[in-house]
Amino acid sequence: MKSYVARFFKRGIWSVLAAVMCWGTVLTAAAQNGRAVVGFNDNWEFKKGPGDFGKDTSYMNQEWEKIAVPHTYNRTDMQLDKNFYTGDAFYKKKFLIKSDLKGKRIFLRFEGVGSVATIYINGRYLTEHKGSYAAFSFEITNSVKYGAENQILVKTNNEARKDVIPVNHFLFPIYGGIYRPVSMIVTAPVNITVTDYASPGIYIAQKNVSAKKADIQVKAKLENKEMNAQPVILQTVVKDAAGKTVAQARKNVLISPQGTTYIEQVFPVNNPHLWNGIKDPYLYSLTTSLIRNGQELDAVTQPLGIRRFELRAGDGMYLNGVKYPMYGVTRHQDRWQYGNALSHAQHEEDMKIIREMGATTIRLAHYQQAEDMYALADKMGLLIWAEIPFVNTTSYQESENAKQQMTELVRQNRNHPSIYIWGMHNEVYSKTPDEHVPVLTRELNDIAKTDDPDRYTVAVSGFGEMNRPANLAADVQGMNRYYGWYEGRIGDLEKWASGLEKNYPGYNVMLTEYGADGNMDQSSETLPDPSKINPVSGQFYPENYQTETHIRQWAIIEKHPYILASYLWNTFEFAVPLWNRGGVNARNLKGLVSFDRKRKKDAFYWYKANWNPEPMIYLANRRDSMRTQATTTVQAFSNLAQVRLFVNGKEVKGHHGVNKKHWVFENVLLKKGMNEIEATGLVNGSVLRDKMTWTLQ
Repeated sequence: MKSYVARFFKRGIWSVLAAVMCWGTVLTAAAQNGRAVVGFNDNWEFKKGPGDFGKDTSYMNQEWEKIAVPHTYNRTDMQLDKNFYTGDAFYKKKFLIKSDLKGKRIFLRFEGVGSVATIYINGRYLTEHKGSYAAFSFEITNSVKYGAENQILVKTNNEARKDVIPVNHFLFPIYGGIYRPVSMIVTAPVNITVTDYASPGIYIAQKNVSAKKADIQVKAKLENKEMNAQPVILQTVVKDAAGKTVAQARKNVLISPQGTTYIEQVFPVNNPHLWNGIKDPYLYSLTTSLIRNGQELDAVTQPLGIRRFELRAGDGMYLNGVKYPMYGVTRHQDRWQYGNALSHAQHEEDMKIIREMGATTIRLAHYQQAEDMYALADKMGLLIWAEIPFVNTTSYQESENAKQQMTELVRQNRNHPSIYIWGMHNEVYSKTPDEHVPVLTRELNDIAKTDDPDRYTVAVSGFGEMNRPANLAADVQGMNRYYGWYEGRIGDLEKWASGLEKNYPGYNVMLTEYGADGNMDQSSETLPDPSKINPVSGQFYPENYQTETHIRQWAIIEKHPYILASYLWNTFEFAVPLWNRGGVNARNLKGLVSFDRKRKKDAFYWYKANWNPEPMIYLANRRDSMRTQATTTVQAFSNLAQVRLFVNGKEVKGHHGVNKKHWVFENVLLKKGMNEIEATGLVNGSVLRDKMTWTLQ
């Protein structure tokens, strides 16, 4: 609460003071105008079911649990097995709006509710939203009582539906509940729109970006609920990181009391400090205001990172005209014992783990993720692939919802400088280019390109062939390839990449998923034969097979700049309630970090050695410590120029493996009992070392 008040004092528009009480939220207004955004997350009550329920709330009883949001009612059951709850659950909250707010406009904005939300204000149906992953907003100005107690009831439902994507729980769970933050937004009657698909109401584009100048375009949607047309000044101010104004535009505007007024401003920023990815993620702030008679009526502030993306077929990504490494990971948003109801600190922890690995780009799969993630990416310099959950299969009934979610994704997030590409679909198919999936994908592509013509679009196939019916509907063709796991051998990735290079030299191609499952609590002293592993129903997924997959496949990827970007699957283990594989029920074990974020697999350190320039040494197979073979091989991952290995104090000679980050020490002799193994290297005259113990039984 204090942070909100401090922000309004700092900006000099303290128009709304919110006081939070044990039973609800109280809002009151001061004399001046302006926008306030107030947290609406505390003092909710929750209960499950009953499931069959119309637009009458008179059934309500006393069986309510006091909670705060974010909250999900599937935080444990969806992570254990297929016997999880789907159906209705209810959230209610009392709040008081003081009489002196009358004449303001009042909105509620939910950042994410799984999966269908039905809203009632004071016992009357108000609105509905379909889709778990996008924000939605709506006005309650004319539905609340002023100077009296109000009540909101939110009916949520997370059942799989044919008309809401994703249409099943097969690849990942659709958690239920108000699992992301809620806010109340209060504006003057003349304001920047709040209800354009819950977007900021201002939309930023960049043209002619260089180190000398960038042309900034701002489009604003304005509304007027006063009786007459209102003359205002539309002002946009760009400030640098120190708060100094570097550009400004002003325009006289007459806002009609009918409909929406749509205004555009274009102005230069001279000698811009460019947003340069992880090297220098420099952010300006851009604030668009409505000013009448010298008084600020409304204002919206957005991040501005001035940059230029360019994908060059067969070559790679160029950021501001300079080739940029695309070290890619993927991320699901759930976490052990929390479901998807995560805090800012938990999102931030995920991003720090990703940066520790050395990643430069993230595919946020397979749905729109928390606004925290995009904002953190802006600040940390990570390039983002954002997509909608048109994934796994098609019901032929999801078209309208898919188009809605595509619109929400783009309008809500297009101002984030970190986002470089919009994702249309993942592994959905048709038999001909005239059928449902390719036709719908072309429509989704058109939505993204119409709302945001300057960014790339991508669609993903689970097949390694370019000429499939559902392919080529977007700017980039993504392909998921699990060689050595779901098909073929680990090294077959080389043949796939070489074949595409030869037959489709001018195409934009990305490797959008690859990897293998790995259970850290299972081990195999020798590499298992892939024909002995059942990736669909097997229960033995030793970690060293996953490690070997990533070692060999990254070495192939880095030799093929034709692959514009690659995205390993997945940074973190995640819940799949319909699966029972690899010795852990309801879990996808392809993550390189455990579901609770407490343990990192060997493959994590393989990528850290290849991607993160910070000096490091890591000895692999440390968990496979009980050995039966006296003569064995030791592997180390390091970005140092030279690595030495000592076994029980005696040095063992080694050599590079698949690349210069891979060290292999063969014919290592172990003694019976405990063996001390140490790898060392020099960093500016100091010794860096890693140790492990193997026991020969």
